[in-house]
Amino acid sequence: MTRIVIIGGGPGGYEAALVGAQLGAEVTVVDCDGLGGASVLTDCVPSKTLIATAEVMTTFDSSYEELGIIVADDTPHIEQAARVVGVDLGKVNRRVKRLALAQSHDITASVTRAGARVLRGRGRLSGRQAVDGSRQVVVTAADGSEETLTADAVLIATGAHPREVPDAKPDGERILNWTQVYDLKELPEELIVVGSGVTGAEFAGAYQALGSRVTLVSSRDRVLPGEDPDAAAVLEDVFRRRGMNVMARSRAESAKRVGDRVEVTLADGRVISGTHCLMAVGAIPNSAGMGLEEAGVRLKDSGHIWTDKVSRTSAPGVYAAGDVTGVFALASVAAMQGRIAMYHFLGDAVAPLNLKTVSSNVFTDPEIATVGYTQADVDAGKIDAKVVKLPLLRNPRAKMQGIRDGFVKIFCRPGTGIVVGGCVVAPKASELIHPISIAVDNNLTVEQIANAFTVYPSLSGSIAEVARQLHTRKSAGEA
Repeated sequence: MTRIVIIGGGPGGYEAALVGAQLGAEVTVVDCDGLGGASVLTDCVPSKTLIATAEVMTTFDSSYEELGIIVADDTPHIEQAARVVGVDLGKVNRRVKRLALAQSHDITASVTRAGARVLRGRGRLSGRQAVDGSRQVVVTAADGSEETLTADAVLIATGAHPREVPDAKPDGERILNWTQVYDLKELPEELIVVGSGVTGAEFAGAYQALGSRVTLVSSRDRVLPGEDPDAAAVLEDVFRRRGMNVMARSRAESAKRVGDRVEVTLADGRVISGTHCLMAVGAIPNSAGMGLEEAGVRLKDSGHIWTDKVSRTSAPGVYAAGDVTGVFALASVAAMQGRIAMYHFLGDAVAPLNLKTVSSNVFTDPEIATVGYTQADVDAGKIDAKVVKLPLLRNPRAKMQGIRDGFVKIFCRPGTGIVVGGCVVAPKASELIHPISIAVDNNLTVEQIANAFTVYPSLSGSIAEVARQLHTRKSAGEA
C-alpha cells in the first residue's frame, strides 16, 4: 500500500488526506493544533463568525428607519440618536471559539472515518530521498518523544502565522494579532487597525459595526490595494460614511502600551492613541525548522515553498499546498492544491491549478467578490477585454432592501464575448459571484449569461443585465 504522510492539518492537508484515503493510500496526518488549521481555528471560520454578527448590526443600523422598522425603548428624547442595539463581545467570542472547535472536531471525524490516521505532533523531513524512493518524517510529540514515519510521498501543508513588526509586538491584551482578538471579553472602545489589506479591512469593518470607534492605518493610497479599484473606492467611501477614520499613506512604525491605552507612532512622527491596536500586516510561512532545504526542497526568498502547478516541490516525492506556498492565501486554493497533489502522485486524472478560475471574497460590508482577470490586468494590457459596470442602485431588489452601495462588473473578450472575469460589490457578493465563476471556468459567453432566466426581482438580475449590455456593445462594434 502507498504510504503518504501529510504535515499540517489545514484545508490543504485534510482535503489531501480525504482524497488519499479514498484512492486507497495509507495516510497519516501530522498536526499539532487540531485539524482545520488556522483556517478553522484562528482565521476564516472565527473571523467570518464574528463578521456574521457585525453584518446583523450593520443591516439594522443602516436600513431599519428606511424600511419602516420601529424600535421602542426608554431612551430619553434628547438622546434618541444613541445606539439602542448593542453587542456582548464576550458572548460573541465564546460562540466563535465554540463553532471553530466544533468544525475542527467534525473534520477530524471525517478524516478518521475515511481511514486516515491523525498523529498529534510537529513533523519535519529527515534527510534526502532513500534509494527506494521513500522519505522519512520525524514527528515530535508535545512531551518530546519522537516517532519516525516512512512515506512514499510527503505533503507539506503547514500554513502561515501573523507577521510581527519589531516595535509593535503583540501582548494579547492591548496590542493584538488576528489570532488573539477572540480572547477579548469586552468590545474595544477605540480600536486602531494597522494594515488595510483583506484582514485589516475585514476586522476594521466588523468592529466598526459592533460599536468600536475604528481608525484604519493604511500605508497605501487606499484600502484594499490589491483589489479592484472601483470596489475599493466603494468600500472606503462606506467606511468613512459610517464614521471610520481612514488614514491613507500613513505607515505605522511602532505600537506601545501606555497604561490602559496604546500609542501607535507613524513614520511621519504623528502619534495615534486608542484603547486597543490590531496588527494586520501580513503573514510568514511556517517553513522554518522542518529540514526542507536539507531534503532538497527549494524555498523562495520570502520563505515560501516553490511548487509547480500540480503541487510538486523541487524535491522528488515532496509536495506542498496552502499558505506555506504563497500561491494564493485562500482556503479553497489550499484545498485544491492538496487534492491535486494526491491525484498526481497516486496516478489519478488531474488538471493543473489554474488561478484564473479562482473566485475570492473580501468579507466586508458590502462584500467584494472577484474571479478571473481583473481591472488591473485590463489596464496593464495583459488581456484585451470589454467591460461594463452596473451600479446596484438601478436594481429593483436592491431598492426594496435599501441597498445603495455596490455594483456588478463583467469582463469579456471582444469578438467572441467569452467571459474572462468579474467583480461584484454587494451584500452576499460571495454568493452572487458563482454564476460568473461558472462562466469563466467553462468559457461561457455573455450571450449565454444574458439568455439564462433570472428571478425578478433579484440582485442576480444585475448580472444578466450587464451581460446584455456587453452583448449590445459587441454587436454594435462589429456592425
